Amino acid sequence: MRLSTLNDGLNVFSDVPKTARGHLGLAFYEAVARLIFHLRDRARSSSKTIKPIFETLPFLSSYWNELSRRFPQICETEQFSGILRAECERWEESCEAWLPLRALRRRELLSAESVTCLVLAGMIEEDSNFGDLFAMLQQPLGQRRPTLGLIHALMRTDVPEAGAAEFCRPLMEMGLLVPANREAPRAEWELRVPAPLWSALLGQLSAEPLPGTHYRPRDDFASIPDLILAPEQRARLSELVSILSSTRACTVAIRGLVGSPRIEILGSIARTVGRGLLEADGQIQSDPERRRLIGPLATLINAIPVLCFDLGSGETVEIPPLSGYEGPVGISAGRDGGWAGPLTDRMVTIDLPPETPEQRLRYWQQELKDHSAEDLEEVANSFTLSGGHIRRAAKVAAAHAAMDGRAKIVSADVRRATRNLGQRLEFLATRLEEAGTWTDLVVPSSTDRALRELEWRCRHREQLAALMGRGMPGGLNRGVRSLFEGPSGTGKTLAARILAAELGFDLYRVDLAALMNKYIGETEKNLSRVLSRAEDLDVILLLDEGDSLMTRRTEVKTSHDRYANLETNYLLQRLETYVGIVIVTTNIGSAIDSAFRRRLDVIVKFHLPDAEERWRLWQLHLPAQHAVSTGELETIALRHEMAGGQIRNASVQAALLAMQGRRGLITAGDLRSAIHSEYRKAGAAVPVEEEERSRDGQEQRLSGFLSAIS
Repeated sequence: MRLSTLNDGLNVFSDVPKTARGHLGLAFYEAVARLIFHLRDRARSSSKTIKPIFETLPFLSSYWNELSRRFPQICETEQFSGILRAECERWEESCEAWLPLRALRRRELLSAESVTCLVLAGMIEEDSNFGDLFAMLQQPLGQRRPTLGLIHALMRTDVPEAGAAEFCRPLMEMGLLVPANREAPRAEWELRVPAPLWSALLGQLSAEPLPGTHYRPRDDFASIPDLILAPEQRARLSELVSILSSTRACTVAIRGLVGSPRIEILGSIARTVGRGLLEADGQIQSDPERRRLIGPLATLINAIPVLCFDLGSGETVEIPPLSGYEGPVGISAGRDGGWAGPLTDRMVTIDLPPETPEQRLRYWQQELKDHSAEDLEEVANSFTLSGGHIRRAAKVAAAHAAMDGRAKIVSADVRRATRNLGQRLEFLATRLEEAGTWTDLVVPSSTDRALRELEWRCRHREQLAALMGRGMPGGLNRGVRSLFEGPSGTGKTLAARILAAELGFDLYRVDLAALMNKYIGETEKNLSRVLSRAEDLDVILLLDEGDSLMTRRTEVKTSHDRYANLETNYLLQRLETYVGIVIVTTNIGSAIDSAFRRRLDVIVKFHLPDAEERWRLWQLHLPAQHAVSTGELETIALRHEMAGGQIRNASVQAALLAMQGRRGLITAGDLRSAIHSEYRKAGAAVPVEEEERSRDGQEQRLSGFLSAIS
């Protein structure tokens, strides 16, 4: 680290750039002076001069020459140190820029000697030649970083009664100095400055100053009046800033969906108090060494530290105090989980509700400055995305429109853009392709009517919540909770896929049985994560095999019963507050706890198809060209009581048999063989001809139905 030798007469260091690096350079030269005077004193004690040392270590002479040019009359150590420090303070007073060393000294009440100890420990980071010098001074240890014993020898010149341990202790408590070998005697502790902190002292600010962290300067954030929030929320934030201005320590926790503007709000608070933001992933809590650096790093870069958590239900994390930092702390988290520790003693919590259609429209207008949409208001109403997701989706949607050669964005572009966001859910659930229309679903009229009502409820869920929510006891959110109950193969999953296609939503299926974990509390965490991500991404969530967790709660006789009931209670409560669209399927509707049924908005019952419905299912699933006569197909529809899923499987199997026989068209024999295969798979006996002939009356009714629709 070199300083220019020019001097304009105003101050010895007036030519030094008014930057963090320039400030560290001044402290660096003060530390170099201590080293040189220490070497000179050692040489004098042996009746020698310092000249041989300069010859052995020529890099030192360059530092000495520069000091000599700036201070032609270099006096004894004590006198010179005072003069040098006074000149450094004059330079500092004239500098308006952010100086990490100055902030560290003022906020943490560090002495000038402690700052010198810090710089001595970090000299090798700037000039590796100092490593050779330290190794020479610390023989026979040969350590290339200064030990506590060496720093003691360098510092005792000014304050004989104070040891280096007294100067270094606060630095080690703050994490600014780290002993590399604590198992050694204290005097042999090799001290180092963590690389991220040394970079911060130099004013080198990167987007990721420490693994697991992200730094954003204050200019990245909008002011509080410009945030897309309800007026009462902005007013509360302004009051909160007043509180932060009058106190040094306060924790602000923002809860909301993942895509909600949690970080933006904390960033606006930081901007208002003149700071940036240092986001730290909650996983950093499991790494004590990295965690210790968050506080001093935030102090050095003038940022508010924000701890980001993704907690499951019932999960509590202990947050230790941030050593090396004094000031407000932010927490960004979802609606589940909690915290404990000193930082929670003075905590203000703000819960963010989902954005309204008007707020979403503002987000779209803000992001699509250079683009237009066919109906932006319709997009804002149709896609209940949070503000953060809208920011990302808008750019991708514009790119999709451009690739198709269109200037205007359409709903299909937005849906393709939001599908990219769904990757966060795919490790917990499986995306199902949307399929067909309601005409492709063969169900009784009562089931069809219930499904159409469900679609209507989903389309107008937000308007309904706005109309009824405030005045209704207990409130009403925009969530839609439905139950599809009926035997396997009756079209429950197909109905969910068609509903997704009609609404233009993505559909994700979760096997509830697979989410259940033998370890206590893990099932609730798994459920919490999948439900939180699904409602955040505005998708339809299909919870398969709902009876695995929604069965009637039992009397507690064993610990297993107690924990099973806890899991059921959690799902019961979570579905009540769910703000997305969720469909639960079950084959055993009678086993579902009545408490769940009361909380469901729509219950759709699926039944095994009757003869007329089976005939329509065969018509839908068989290829347009086949060799099965109308009479044969009527007989099959009447005499084989199969579910829709079995009919689909039999149609595919019959096509394979036709391909193997190189017949090209499916024959009645192929179809009967495939049907027999389905019976065997189900473990059921194939109906005999005599039993089938006894149903002539039913055949006549089927014939009458076919004649009526012909």
